Amino acid sequence: MNFSLYIAKRYLLSKSSNNAINIMTLIASAGVIIAAAALFIVLSVFAGLKNYSLQFSSFVDPDLKILPAEGKSFEFTDADKNKLNKIKGIASFSEVIEERIIIKSENKNLLATLKGVDSNFLNVTHIDSMVTKGYWFTPNSNEVVSGWGISHNLSFGILDFRKALSIYVPKPGKGQISSIKSAYNAVYVNNVGLFDINEELNDKYVFSDINLAKQLLNYNDKKISAIELRLSADADEDNVRKAINTSFNGRFNIKNREQLNEALFKMLNTENLAIYLIFTLVIIIALFNVVGAIIMMILDKKTSLNTLFNLGTEPKTIKSIFFWQGSLMTVISGIIGVVIGLIAVFAQQSFGLVMLTPDLAYPVGLNIFNVFIVLATIFALGIVASRIASQRITKKLIQS
Repeated sequence: MNFSLYIAKRYLLSKSSNNAINIMTLIASAGVIIAAAALFIVLSVFAGLKNYSLQFSSFVDPDLKILPAEGKSFEFTDADKNKLNKIKGIASFSEVIEERIIIKSENKNLLATLKGVDSNFLNVTHIDSMVTKGYWFTPNSNEVVSGWGISHNLSFGILDFRKALSIYVPKPGKGQISSIKSAYNAVYVNNVGLFDINEELNDKYVFSDINLAKQLLNYNDKKISAIELRLSADADEDNVRKAINTSFNGRFNIKNREQLNEALFKMLNTENLAIYLIFTLVIIIALFNVVGAIIMMILDKKTSLNTLFNLGTEPKTIKSIFFWQGSLMTVISGIIGVVIGLIAVFAQQSFGLVMLTPDLAYPVGLNIFNVFIVLATIFALGIVASRIASQRITKKLIQS
């Protein structure tokens, strides 16, 4: 065994005759344990929040969405459908039309997004499971399903025939507008269901049959604005992307669920990075205690160090003893901290110790990558701290 490592292990496991040094060593070790556990728990919380947000978006957003490379719409022919059906890994796909609209109820109106979908849409997403009042619209009808936020802001419910609900879209074209009526396409609709996902989506979407959307926008039978895909369980997203680009010669932009919610995930990732840096600073502060404990240990072991020096041990080797001691202290403390963090996260997942609401436990996510991040941070900073402390050893100090 390496001589320096052997002596370092003996020093680490043995008690000092000075009780103050023992206490300081325990405090330094406890600080690293708490910092490591706290960093892992916070990273797990952000992983849980990210998964929680992605779970809600999955009710509206598909695994992959095909969008036109130019413009807002494109022609999707029967030949194109056959090409898409032949691509391995696509379990189902749905043609959709999305457009900003004005939805009006009596004297109130509101900007929203109309999403016209075909009958296959419910095989791609699970939006119908989030309809909390009423039911999903009937195909080839003027029925719509709205978010609770839109319903609340315009004061309409479901199957409310006493209140006229209408949707307006500006007509495409150029030149002066002769009248307000001629500037818009309009259609009267009947709201038959209300969905409840989250505040943003509840205030944004109105779902209708795709033919109603085509009628409103003056689209021909083949014209759509996007295709939404559900991938099979064993599909490789990158392979599916490559196959689509090859089949359609790069006509489309392809986005996954995270790219469709880019702003949300950018915010979560930025917050995650900020919290990581803050807790890394906490770890650095905790490691000052390790530096102090190692220096105190050096002073306490001066007699032993002098004996080792007289026996022929070089100052460089003596430095490495305390470098190894500090490194071992931070490594062991870091591992203990991560284990405590894992237990806390697992307990939260299993028993819901901390609740957001009476029915919703605070989301956390067990991610092996976070284990490596915390351990790598602790080990790297611990090595630096140990190196700083061991450099206090000089030939003059040993001989004095």
